[in-house]
Amino acid sequence: MSKRALFEGRLLVFVAIVMSALTLRVAVTAFTPLAARIGDDIGYSTAVVGVFGMLPTAMFALGGLLTPVLSRRLGLEMTALAAMLMTGIGSVLRALVPDTWQLLAFSAFALAGMGIGNVVIPPLVKRYFSDRLAMLSSVYIVMVQLGTVLPALITVPIADAHGWRLSLGMWAALAFAAALPWIAVLRTRRDHARFDTTELPADANDRAAGKVWRSPLAWGMAFMFGMTSLITYSMFTWLPTIFSDAGANAAFGGSMVGIFALIGLVAALSAPIVVGRMANPFPVVLGCAVFFFIGFAGLLFAPMSAPLVWVLALGLGPSTFPMALTLINLRTRTGAGSAALSGFTQGVGYSVACVGPLLFGALHMMTGGWPVPFAFLAVAVLILMAGAWVACKPRFLEDTWN
Repeated sequence: MSKRALFEGRLLVFVAIVMSALTLRVAVTAFTPLAARIGDDIGYSTAVVGVFGMLPTAMFALGGLLTPVLSRRLGLEMTALAAMLMTGIGSVLRALVPDTWQLLAFSAFALAGMGIGNVVIPPLVKRYFSDRLAMLSSVYIVMVQLGTVLPALITVPIADAHGWRLSLGMWAALAFAAALPWIAVLRTRRDHARFDTTELPADANDRAAGKVWRSPLAWGMAFMFGMTSLITYSMFTWLPTIFSDAGANAAFGGSMVGIFALIGLVAALSAPIVVGRMANPFPVVLGCAVFFFIGFAGLLFAPMSAPLVWVLALGLGPSTFPMALTLINLRTRTGAGSAALSGFTQGVGYSVACVGPLLFGALHMMTGGWPVPFAFLAVAVLILMAGAWVACKPRFLEDTWN
């Protein structure tokens, strides 16, 4: 293959990865600020908001389990295309349905597509850009954060002007647009994509299959990632309600969710580079834990005294998310290892995380206040630190999964 063809092929994949990354959170933060309004229209209780809050992590966990199977059968590129199409179809249909169960079903379909995209992108980065892992990880994670921020900031104003259905459904266009470069990549590769197994989750000797769970590194990664996601999605779901209880309006709560996500851009730009330069980045995790505790204390004891300060601190805490995504590639030697660790980390991590929003809300409803829910999140931070202690040690998955 000529250098020009190689450059053009990598450029096309770069565009595909960037556009796909933009879609991987929009179904979450487009819904949260509108949850109460949609419930008033189609008729569901506050308790159902907790179910919707649990749905993203549950479907992302399902994506972690399904993606290794799909990528072995279809290839990484075709799996990425399927993920984008699922996301687009689910996003548009859930904006059209008349009742709660259909809204849940099509939301789950869209989120499952995003879950598959979550898992398939890291090994695609390793396949095409193994010589630029830190840089491409930064770009990919920044796009994920932008896709998290934008819906949270603009979904309420658009709903005020044009209704919640348009505000919720318009993000499907982004997913369908992201499918186009994958179609072009597949056309370029033709049949090669299906039979190129050099970077698939299991190699010719099936070294990866069934062994990743034996690695303490993998379990450390899963709990580091899972607890970060549990805290993050609990806040995405309940931050508007916390501020509403403190006297703020819905637009203010939505803007705080947007700022919470926006702060993640700082980590997305810096964390992959910092992690790539540190043999053991655990001290960064300790700093993130401090930010979490500051944010929790502020929201609990004086939410409206300095809301921006509390949300800024809370937004810096999940810097462990881009750290974990970067470590997936830095703690593996091969594409097979990267795909196996990505699937395990996100499958187990999101399975644990899915109870977060539901349990956080249930504890609030049972106690009538926020101290017990925030104590629950504080325990999650301690578990995160324990997982990170294991995950950050400088070693490789392939040396530990036997």
